[in-house]
Amino acid sequence: PPPLLEPLFPPQPGASPGFVERVRQHKVRLEWVRADPAGLRGAVRVLNLAYEKVVSVRYTLNGWASCADAPAAYQPPGPPDGITDRFAFLLPLGAAAAEATLEFAVRYRVAGAEYWDNNEGKNYRLRGRQRVPPGTGLPQDPDSSAWIHFI
Repeated sequence: PPPLLEPLFPPQPGASPGFVERVRQHKVRLEWVRADPAGLRGAVRVLNLAYEKVVSVRYTLNGWASCADAPAAYQPPGPPDGITDRFAFLLPLGAAAAEATLEFAVRYRVAGAEYWDNNEGKNYRLRGRQRVPPGTGLPQDPDSSAWIHFI
């Protein structure tokens, strides 16, 4: 079974009050993340500063001893606010995520500049835990389901 990733931050920052203002101020912000069998999916909002832009996610499973970049793809139609664009990403995580801590930050390149959302310097962190298949778990006492009758 796929690993369970537990966010160590609110998984839907885009639902919090003032989100669009934070995008306006910082140029890029994580909108939401969700773990699924394919990996970690998420969305990023960026301030629409120019037509050409590149959004990616830099992530690690080993405390930045190594890292990888995953591209984010533009998601039309744009948000109704008229000033931001949405990009979606997928971090393809395998069994290695089960016992690791995933850390990531979002990069936005536009008009010769580069902007990062690294969760206010803490990176976005998710703790991985292997899912327990149904029917397993803590060992049970073989007599735990037995009835005891007192007469």
